[in-house]
Amino acid sequence: MSILITGGLGFIGSHAVLEFSKKEEVVIVDDLSNAELTTLNHLRTLTAKNISFYQIDIKDKTKLKKVFEKHAFSGIIHFAGYKAVEESVLNPLKYYENNIQTTINLANLALEYQVEKFIFSSSATVYGDQKTPFKETTPLKETANPYGETKKINERILTDLAAVNDNFNVVLLRYFNPIGADKSGLIGERPKGVPNNLMPYLTQTAKGLRKKLFIYGNDYPTVDGTGMRDYIHVTDLAIGHLKAYQYNFKGVEIFNLGTGKATSVLELVAAFERQNKINIPYQIKPRRAGDVAISYADVSKAEKLLKFKTQLSIDEMVKDAWNFEKNLPK
Repeated sequence: MSILITGGLGFIGSHAVLEFSKKEEVVIVDDLSNAELTTLNHLRTLTAKNISFYQIDIKDKTKLKKVFEKHAFSGIIHFAGYKAVEESVLNPLKYYENNIQTTINLANLALEYQVEKFIFSSSATVYGDQKTPFKETTPLKETANPYGETKKINERILTDLAAVNDNFNVVLLRYFNPIGADKSGLIGERPKGVPNNLMPYLTQTAKGLRKKLFIYGNDYPTVDGTGMRDYIHVTDLAIGHLKAYQYNFKGVEIFNLGTGKATSVLELVAAFERQNKINIPYQIKPRRAGDVAISYADVSKAEKLLKFKTQLSIDEMVKDAWNFEKNLPK
């Protein structure tokens, strides 16, 4: 039996492949829309395994079904999806069509081929703009952007499906802001085009690929006016997925994956400069649509039930992110 990891060559997915490959046989499906094929070579090197890979857009159910026909899966880890908050505000239909249809296709095939475990890559954005820290029991409110709304809709689809199918069990992982990279420096966050996330824009600025870092908003009610987020090392996050998969669950379980601490944008930039001895030029710009002031997790449930507690600090996150970026060819 194998585990299917969708979006397995992306930033978070590739790190999950590393962790799962230590315990399980992994099959990757990725359409390479926001990933590089070289990542597969690095994963095969790091794991010393000839990991199976299929370049498929999982909106194409016919092609995806052929993968299910070829492999017997004990579980699905679903990362694939568009993830840029600002882009989702500007192009909502793209996000609703892709992010929801891919989940429906996977869920249908999971039922057809009797795959009992489904781990869904959700997000803290489902909580919307509310008082923090967020608990798993926090009532979900209207999200601030279409990206977050697709996560919330997918959670509902999978929850409803599990309610009427005893052998379909779901873990919804609401994680916060993953940054960093594998210690090897071989895999990390490598967006195509202009980065939508803070850390790759910061590292590309440090490398001289961008003239300056743009910081959106310095008038939030926070320690320094910039937005505050719960940054989690991507390796810790990947380990959280493995622990969730290994957890003995039935029906639907929800877990926050974060550190339980909030760091501002300017604090993160300062940590990067301090640890890597690089000055980062930046410019303050107006707030972006869809952003909230503060977001961080209550992580007590994951600590208690999954025995999951993050190990890597902000300093390690910024060092590892830069170690990956500086070794990429320009």
